[in-house]
Formats: sequence, structure tokens, C-alpha cells
Amino acid sequence: MTITLKSPLDMHLHLRDGEMLEQIAKCSSDTFAGGLIMPNLVPPVTTLDELIAYKNRINKATNDNSFKPYMTLFYKPEYNYDFLKSFGDELTAVKLYPAGITTNSEGGLSGFDIEVMRGSLEAMSELGIPLCVHGETNGFVMDREAEFSSIYAKLATNFPKLKIIMEHITTKESVDLLNKFDNLYATITLHHLLITLDDVAGGMLRPHLFCKPIAKRPHDRDALLKVALDAHPKVMFGSDSAPHPKHAKEACGCAAGVFTAPIALIALVELFEKHDKLDNLERFLSANAINIYGITPLEKTITLEKTPYLVPEKFGDVVPMFAGEELSWSLTSITKGDNA
Repeated sequence: MTITLKSPLDMHLHLRDGEMLEQIAKCSSDTFAGGLIMPNLVPPVTTLDELIAYKNRINKATNDNSFKPYMTLFYKPEYNYDFLKSFGDELTAVKLYPAGITTNSEGGLSGFDIEVMRGSLEAMSELGIPLCVHGETNGFVMDREAEFSSIYAKLATNFPKLKIIMEHITTKESVDLLNKFDNLYATITLHHLLITLDDVAGGMLRPHLFCKPIAKRPHDRDALLKVALDAHPKVMFGSDSAPHPKHAKEACGCAAGVFTAPIALIALVELFEKHDKLDNLERFLSANAINIYGITPLEKTITLEKTPYLVPEKFGDVVPMFAGEELSWSLTSITKGDNA
């Protein structure tokens, strides 16, 4: 049994920088046609020169391996129309982080004063630049995303022409928002389709499954599964694959992030086959993102077959999800198109 996927896209991807970028970039570029690259470096990407330089480092690390990095900017409320317009086609989206809420987000937004944000968000609306949001408050960890729902509603209502992407959603409340506001969309990760908090901390602590937003309850996972497996037109795959060296994960101050890039396609095929939804997988992996972002990805065809694959224990110094475990599908071939 085989399946062929055309131009799969990862619309929420952390590639880091420096040595880590060199270690893990090909884990994504080998199997995806492109990815939306997060800007939370140290320091974050906030200028055109920084964005282009980072893009060039990514292309070098992937050896231009038929992979297009879709670049993002770290949100600042002082961005104006002329500044954002100067990026031209180099900029795909702007990513908003609440201050201190996740890895390298210390320079993010403190407070959500609509009037403070109005100039930048109206400029983005005019220019057709989507706003990607890490939607969590600083409340109790299991309630942070649900508490952010009112902020999403405020943003969607005040800026109806702005495409707002709720990143890596984890709750039923976020799923419900998709049908309440025309301009709200979402990415969903592999790991949030598979695990709940019980998998992370219900028995022995599993640090390589610890992430932010933290995995939630079974009914939340079920809500995510339904819209993903049905390829709801307002959701798309975004791995939030977040590599950290093994010593930073297996530590007292465990770093947040699940590294799924090397196994994402394989595990998604396994999941969609299990639920008899393979016919919807390509829409979840590429067609929906193409429609939401208005992009034309590189032509790249990935073929997988139902043959067991043993997941390596490490990629460089990073432990992947399912390390040492066997998955039921394997990658067999990659075909690049004329525009790749």
C-alpha cells in the first residue's frame, strides 16, 4: 500500500539558528516543500536585513533542497504601513508572542491594547499580511489558551479584514472560534492530535513531550482530531517542531518543545489511515494552507509505503518524538517538479 502527497507544507516551524539550524534543517526540507519559519531567535527577527540574512542561512543549511522558507517577522506595535510594505514578497506573515509566554518571547507584547496595536494591524490588513498569534495568557497553565479566546474575539472584531492564525491550538474552545469569526484560522500540530496531559505527566514525566501550549484533556484532543481529519478548510498542519538539545530537555528546567520534523509526515499518514481519512490528508497538509495564505509552493511529490520504520534515537543532539519506536509507514521516494 502506498500514498503520494503533493507539496506538503509545515505552516509553523522552528529551525533555530547556528549549529542547531545546521543539525536539523534537512529534517524538514527532505520531506516538506516549504515551511512558515518562526522569528523568535535571539535577538528576534525584526528588520528586513535580519529576515533576508536568516532566510539565506536557512537556504544554505537545507542546500536549497526543494524547500521554500516562508519568512515571518516578530510583531512590534510600532510597525507601520511603509515599514511593512518595504518587505515586499520577502514577508509572508507577522508572528505575535505575548511577552515571556514561550521560548525566546521575552520581547513580545505586554498587554493587548487595541488602540496601541491599531496602526500596525490596520497596515497589515491593507497589505494582506496575516497575523499569527501564540494565544495564551499568563493564567493557570491549563486555562491559558481558553482565557485567550476573548482576545481573539477582540482582534477578529476590530480588524475584520485581517487574517488571524491561531497557532498550534489545543482546546475545544479554540476549535469553536473557527466557526464564529470569518477571519480566524488555525494550525494544528501532530503531537496535539496524539497526546493529552496524561501522556506527558500522568505517569513518569516524559520531558520530550513537554511543550507550550501544554497538551490538554481528551475532549480537547478529540475536537482537534475531528477538524484535522475532516480537513476543515480553516485549519492546516503546523508542526511547531521545536528542537532542543537532549541536555536541555532532560533537565530540571526542561525546555518546552516537541521535535517532530523527521517523523511528521510518516506519523500523520499513520494517524489518518487509522481513522480511514487518508483522502483528506493532502488538504490538511497543503491545499488549505495554499488557500489561506495565497501561496504557490514548490512542486514536490512525496511517496510513502506501508513498511515499518524505526525512528532513530537522536538527530544530531535532538531526541525526536517516537525515538526508538516503530511506525507503520516509511518514506520511499521524493520527486521534485520544474519549479523546485
